Amino acid sequence: MLIDSHCHLDFPDFADELDDVIVRAEAAGLGRMVTICTRVRKFPQVLVVAERFENVFCSVGTHPHNAHEELDITPEEIIKLSKHPKVVAIGEAGLDYFYQKDHASAQAEGLRTHIKVARETQLPLVIHSRDADDDMITILTEETEQGAFPFVLHCFSSGRALAEAGVTLGGYVSLSGILTFKNSQEIRDIAADVPMDRLLVETDAPYLAPTPYRGKRNEPSYVIETAKVLAETKGVSVEEIWQVTTDNFFRLFNKVPDPR
Repeated sequence: MLIDSHCHLDFPDFADELDDVIVRAEAAGLGRMVTICTRVRKFPQVLVVAERFENVFCSVGTHPHNAHEELDITPEEIIKLSKHPKVVAIGEAGLDYFYQKDHASAQAEGLRTHIKVARETQLPLVIHSRDADDDMITILTEETEQGAFPFVLHCFSSGRALAEAGVTLGGYVSLSGILTFKNSQEIRDIAADVPMDRLLVETDAPYLAPTPYRGKRNEPSYVIETAKVLAETKGVSVEEIWQVTTDNFFRLFNKVPDPR
């Protein structure tokens, strides 16, 4: 069994063939998928997808691009939504300075709100971090000192220092199709050094389709290509990567029923 720990199945890209996408994922060997919320106010449409399919679960939270629009949403509101049996994670939340550094303070405020929720619920926080390594390390360190919380650095494309800090603070590192890109040797070098018991794989579908599908719409079944490259990177068999990343997933996302 393999897991897609991060996708966006509620996005319009899948509207016309969502059933077929799920069938292809299951045929490829995927046992679970987590569809990730990007706006708390649009959480109901995320939940509809998770409730529709037995093997799909979801998160609740606000993406950093939308943080400035949802600062009025309290930790208590998110905690209440997280009690639904299909909600297995918080986020995605974080920092993204690539497009919206002018909203950096709102992003940091939103991230700290989500950290409070993850600490309270002990559901894993799905962290989005892009071009914000130093500030992310600072916030994660400060917040962990106030009380540990589970988290994953999703779609990892940052520097070695953030990966090392994340692991040191108890977090996980999730690799996406970026790992397979020809120009991603630095990411592969970092992944090679991440402990095996802290690795996950994901698609971030519909974005970032791995080689050989690069440039096409991504979907959960394609996560097997990322797993192949991760196995090569770690110098182990594909079967071992499937086993290890699945074990890691159920350890971190421990609200998800393990069918094995």
